[in-house]
Amino acid sequence: MIGPEDVEAAARRIEGRVRPLVVTPAEPAAPFGAGAARLSFALEFLQHTGTFKARGAANLAAVHLAEHSMPEAGITIASGGNAGLACAWAALATGTRATVFVPATAPAVKVAKLHEYRADVRLVGTEYAHALEASQEFAEKSGALLSHAYDNPYIAAGAGTLALELLRQAPDVDTVVVSVGGGGLFAGTAAALLARGVRVVAVEPEHCRALNAALEAGEPVDVEVDSVAADALGARRISRTAFELARDPLVSSVLVPDAEIVATRRALWHGRRLAVESGAAAALAALRGGAYTPAAGEHVAVVLCGANTDPSDLA
Repeated sequence: MIGPEDVEAAARRIEGRVRPLVVTPAEPAAPFGAGAARLSFALEFLQHTGTFKARGAANLAAVHLAEHSMPEAGITIASGGNAGLACAWAALATGTRATVFVPATAPAVKVAKLHEYRADVRLVGTEYAHALEASQEFAEKSGALLSHAYDNPYIAAGAGTLALELLRQAPDVDTVVVSVGGGGLFAGTAAALLARGVRVVAVEPEHCRALNAALEAGEPVDVEVDSVAADALGARRISRTAFELARDPLVSSVLVPDAEIVATRRALWHGRRLAVESGAAAALAALRGGAYTPAAGEHVAVVLCGANTDPSDLA
């Protein structure tokens, strides 16, 4: 488990290393499904590497560099793309090597960016789980530090630092809505906010429901992965930390159909000229599609968390 003190420690470590969170009102709220509620957007897709994952990668690297525990072989990670980008960025910024395993189905835009960050990119299998197994084998043989896309306390705590920045800019926020894959962003956000009485809505695609299925089963379980947002949210199993935090009564777990994710992504482009990933659009899709209905006057902040996408299909 992680708590608010872990997120606060991460914030101190990465201060000056990551871009400040931009928070903007999304008025009028009604077209986005929020009715009489107040709606804000947390534009975390403006972060280094295009996602919140830069925060966790920066935190992990800072810890190991400070403790002189970074191996000569550097860091290795498995990723659908975004966590690998963050790992490669953090490695390049600190003079460390990065070996990134991604499924062969990873979006070309993400693979190209990995090469720009000088990562050793290895395409393995068709799912995140295949890349994870390969990264584990590589770490065992090479001695590289095995990072994880989401199931690591430093990664999750780093991700949660955006919630602290959100609170500083919107101290009256009642509810924060986040997309969930393996649970790193959710865990960090929940760790930062639940103790402060702020609700967290965890949003997943209907067919990438690792957290929702775990809550239903009473423990983390493997799920099938089949969604337009699978490259970012396609974890087979939720982290134990995320599962435990999600049992808090201030947490709601909701599901959204792919059709609503696609429609929301297009609405963000046509209405706001915001080009985000399907995984990022999933959070707002919960409001547009009615999976989460805010109360009148409720201040809801939606985290738009990823921009590593090919916008050619948004025209």
